[in-house]
Amino acid sequence: MKRFIVYIMAFLIVMSPYKARAINDGFDIVAESNKEDITLYAKRMNGLYYSFKLDFKGTVYSRPFWISVANNPAFAPQVIYEDINQDKKKELIVILNKGYGTGVSLEDAYVFETDSNRFSEVLVDNPQAIILKNAKTSLTPIEAQITIGESQNVIDISPVGFKPENIFNDISFGSITTYEVVNNQLIVKLAAQVSPAHFIGEVIITYEYRDKMYQAKSIEFKEYHF
Repeated sequence: MKRFIVYIMAFLIVMSPYKARAINDGFDIVAESNKEDITLYAKRMNGLYYSFKLDFKGTVYSRPFWISVANNPAFAPQVIYEDINQDKKKELIVILNKGYGTGVSLEDAYVFETDSNRFSEVLVDNPQAIILKNAKTSLTPIEAQITIGESQNVIDISPVGFKPENIFNDISFGSITTYEVVNNQLIVKLAAQVSPAHFIGEVIITYEYRDKMYQAKSIEFKEYHF
């Protein structure tokens, strides 16, 4: 019984909003939109932001399990407030980078409905799962193929001179995953990788709101040209 009560209390701490008050005790402002009265706070330790608090127009929501890198302004958290589902009401999008390095940049996106009656998170379909369900790939030391629907992309990688032991078994996605909002649409880009140091292009997924979640509206491959 005691364990059950502890679980309930933890759930309420994560999910329950409370009226904004001075947020201090080690919290930094990590992103904000002064025009829209939106501020994202977090604590900082060992190069990471954690224990996030989101002040949305005077009400604060806790997100203690979010993390984001804290030591590089180029990968700072982002808050975006735009209508991305064409319902004439703006959604709040929070983009966090949970890790970066040579050949690595890993972003997560969180989307919230923000009308006058509710503030609730909406699921964004996993981009790697979308690729697995919609793309067919193959890879040899001389050729990479990506087929999405009726679009087949064949990339000649023979000039790179890959040794068989240095190339992946198949094209890999996910080591570089970046989100953005363009023309009121949520977009994610995943780099297509054929070896630890070689990328051949990126898959671009444009989301739409469908069946109470954000799912792929379109998927395309864009080849890198060197």
